[in-house]
Amino acid sequence: DILVDGKLCDCDVVVDCHVGDPVPLQVKLTNWSQHSVGPFALTVTPYQDYQNGVHNYELQDAITFVGSNTFYIDSVKPTKDSVYFGALLFLYTGDFYLNIKFHEDNCSKELPLSWFCLPSVHIRATEPVA
Repeated sequence: DILVDGKLCDCDVVVDCHVGDPVPLQVKLTNWSQHSVGPFALTVTPYQDYQNGVHNYELQDAITFVGSNTFYIDSVKPTKDSVYFGALLFLYTGDFYLNIKFHEDNCSKELPLSWFCLPSVHIRATEPVA
């Protein structure tokens, strides 16, 4: 599950936030397999989708992370959850998306396939209300 600003994200949800306010990000992974998985890393990369097949990943001047955009995970035991917290700070208005990728250690067990089907996260940053 992915929560942005406390709201569960699925493909139909747009999360609204204000420029300049930290936006909490929570990623909850549940291991439904019979084996522990890990170590691996999870990286969150923001981008803009221009709806013409072009994605802009050069957003270092528009979005910053409070902390790191990469979470390092030792392992997730069978039938257990592992929850990771971070925060985003939007510096400009606009519609943004989050791309979440896993980086698996070569010697670890295979990651559950469901983790590669995380919902897309759509965030709309707007000017703060005065």
